[in-house]
Amino acid sequence: MSEDLFTPLELRETRVPNRVMVSPMCQYSCEKTDGLATDWHLVHLGSRAAGGAGIVMTEATAVESRGRISPQDLGLWSDEHGEALAPVAEFIEDQGSVPAIQLAHAGRKASKTRPWDGSEPLQPDEGGWETVAPSAEPWPYDDGATATAEMTQADIEDVIDSFGAAAERARDAGFAIAEVHAAHGYLLHEFLSPVTNRREGDYGGSFEDRTRIVREATAAVREVWPDENPVFVRLSATDWLPDRASWTVEDSVQLADDLAAVGADLIDVSAGGLHPDQEIPSTGPNYQVPYAQQVREESDREIAVGAVGGISSPVQADAIVRNDRADLAILGREHLRDPYFSLHAAETLDRPGEAEPPLQYRRGFQ
Repeated sequence: MSEDLFTPLELRETRVPNRVMVSPMCQYSCEKTDGLATDWHLVHLGSRAAGGAGIVMTEATAVESRGRISPQDLGLWSDEHGEALAPVAEFIEDQGSVPAIQLAHAGRKASKTRPWDGSEPLQPDEGGWETVAPSAEPWPYDDGATATAEMTQADIEDVIDSFGAAAERARDAGFAIAEVHAAHGYLLHEFLSPVTNRREGDYGGSFEDRTRIVREATAAVREVWPDENPVFVRLSATDWLPDRASWTVEDSVQLADDLAAVGADLIDVSAGGLHPDQEIPSTGPNYQVPYAQQVREESDREIAVGAVGGISSPVQADAIVRNDRADLAILGREHLRDPYFSLHAAETLDRPGEAEPPLQYRRGFQ
């Protein structure tokens, strides 16, 4: 019998009840809390768990203060941050979902205002900070870019250590899945792509050297993560920059193999975000799913794959799994529209009992 959207997914000794994951989506809601989780995060993530998703993942959670996109982003650079997140992980698990956290560093895309405030660069006198990157090239705004410093060897080592330390805090807070964010033009992706990595030496130049920091950050997370729990890595499969030397799907396939070798269990395949000149071929249904399928089919090692991009209906998500295009359907915007997507999917796909609402809600689904 073929796998479908409601076939449990076994990753190491962790059982995910279905193949639906809430994609990490920044909420920019740490109002005056310096990266500490708030009631908003508990309610936002908790409602998606009550809605039946197999995995509920936090937004990009900064491993150090300067790794935030905006001052309102979640952080995990102290024990206090872990303690604030613990009730969120506990509530997600109590609803039968698997609590997951995305560990991130924004690199040169940090120190910005929130999207509804224009995503403008924040200068130090405005509450911003100097950003860091593989090379001293700021995000290419027309003007007003935040100063960006080229990372030293010590900076790189500190960031890798910060991924490991944040993973320890996430583990202690009760999360069962940790994801290393190496996509969307943030710091680790900036190292991967020759468009943004002009370094020489151990962390620049060749494919092996440009990918080194991602392998080492993933290994640092894996080292402190429980053996029975999985580690994910999110990659942008392509930079969408066809007219220049850049990161490609073929590179992502090769890196997926390398990441499996250091203990990654699933590649969360997205695309783009590195440079404003990107050329997105399409934004229709399933528009990024072919990248996930290619990584899944061409990888030499056995590693699970998650697909994102224009997934908005139960039949569509189910077909991705049934047709072996990916092991996991990852939905973002649809979960903003419908926190109870998985419960409604069970009804639509005639799978009664596969996703159960909380007892308090059951009369609404009878």
